[in-house]
Parts: sequence; C-alpha cells; structure tokens
Amino acid sequence: MKFAAIDIGSNAVRLLFGYVIETNHGPEFTKAELIRIPLRLGEDAFIHHRIGPMLEEKFINVMQAFKLLIDAYGAISYRACATSAMREAENAPAIIQKVADRCGLKIEIISGRIEAETIYANHVAEHLDPANAYLYIDVGGGSTELTLFHQNQTIASKSFDVGTIRWLHQMVSKEYWAAVKSWVRTVTAEHAPLVAIGSGGNINKIFKMLGRKENKPLTYTKLRELYDYLKAFTVEDRIRLLGLRPDRADVIVPAAKIFLSIMKHAQIEKIIVPQIGLSDGLIHQQYEAYKISRAANPHPL
Repeated sequence: MKFAAIDIGSNAVRLLFGYVIETNHGPEFTKAELIRIPLRLGEDAFIHHRIGPMLEEKFINVMQAFKLLIDAYGAISYRACATSAMREAENAPAIIQKVADRCGLKIEIISGRIEAETIYANHVAEHLDPANAYLYIDVGGGSTELTLFHQNQTIASKSFDVGTIRWLHQMVSKEYWAAVKSWVRTVTAEHAPLVAIGSGGNINKIFKMLGRKENKPLTYTKLRELYDYLKAFTVEDRIRLLGLRPDRADVIVPAAKIFLSIMKHAQIEKIIVPQIGLSDGLIHQQYEAYKISRAANPHPL
C-alpha cells in the first residue's frame, strides 16, 4: 500500500512517499523517497505576515510538481499539511485556493496541537522502555511542539511559537522564552526518569554529524559539545568547511540551542532521534484511516 505526505514547513517543504506492508507482527512502514525544497516561507510570513508574490509563485509551482509526482507514484491517498508559516500568513487561504485551482491539490492548515498529535502518531514510544516517561521535542522553523507521555498516555502537549527562523530574526522575546522553560519545568517535574525524543531536520542532521547509530541515544553532553563547535564557525564556514547546505547552516545552531535548553529544564540527559517527523505521522494516520475504511467496506465494487 502506497501513501504520500506533504509537510509545508517554515524552512522547507517536503514530499514523502511511503509504503506499508502488513505482516503477522503488525504493519511495517518504509520510506520510499523524500524530496525536500528549501522555500523559507517563514521569512515572509513571520516578518511581513504574508507570503510575497515571488515566493508565492515558487510555492505554487512546487505544489504542482508534487501533485504530478503523487499521481505518478500511484498513492492510495495523500495529505498535505501546512504549519506555522501558513498559520501566520494572512494570504495563506488565497494561496491554497490557487493551488487547488491549478492542480487539484488540497492543503490543510493545521494547528500546533494537531501538528503535535500527528508527530506523536508515529508511535515511537511503543517500542521503548515503559519505565521511562518521554518528551517529544519537534523543533521547526516557526514553532516547537512538545508532548509529554508515559505508558502510551499523553500527559501534556503544547505548541510554542519558538522556531529556528523566528530565533534568527530575534522574534522570540525573553518573556516568551521564559514562559516556555517554565512550562517545561512544571509539566516534567514529577515524571523522572525522562528521555527526550527529537524530531525535525536539524536534530536529524546533528545525529548524522555525530555518527550515531540508529536506536542509540544522543547525550546532552555530546549535543552541547557539537553546539559549541558549530557556534564557533561563521555561517559561511559551516557551508564551506563543514559541507552544510545554506538553508541548514544558519538554523542548525538555534535548533541545537532550543533542544539543549528544553532538555536542561526538563532534566533530561539523553535524546533518541528516530529520524521521523510530521510527514511520517501523516503516513501513519492515512494507513489507520485506510484500515477503518477497508473494515467498513471490505468488498468494494
């Protein structure tokens, strides 16, 4: 069974193709292909509160290309979800309508709460030590989603307007950041031992840079060491000497800072990085919806 998912983020847009194989031990999810385009919608949306004409046209062209690829892939279904940048852009509904008119692609603007729930839909914690409580930390360009859960039960979940692009443009006030840290301390205080689960392009890249093996946690100390190392380089040198993409080289440092701060205030020593995100959650949700539909109509004409 083939599915497709589009994650319209503040830093980049992603198209994920995935397939699901049903086995006696449950469904197996496999990523077939991931296409990432660094549009930086957040720079327009957060500063001007609208997507400018040039970026709008680029976005529409990318969505048209994605729709053609989805049709060629032969997916059972797809979902295209927009997050923080589109939530803030005043002209987002008009742009979404233009995309629908040109190529028939339907885009949903989802709330921070739904974004957090979709990331949680990856069910990563089901395969982890039930003795621990876990804090999902998803750091994007425009927002950070936090979900605390224990024994597969959500304890608390919240979305904050703290992201790497906002941080770069100094759009996160000290008062707001203090409120984020206070929330983290309050909700995690009674749930030790606590382990973090990190998602987002930056933590995935950090994980790879450190050469960590799959399913091996990353320590706070190692993350701090890499943060200090990266911070010592200019953005240009991160591109030239470290080989980072231009759209990654500037945001990776504030991303690491956000992860480190949340881990510090939650007293977390280790973070698991399963290389998943919103698009993976969308694939999981589509499969669950497909199962329900199939059960309701097992013999379609």
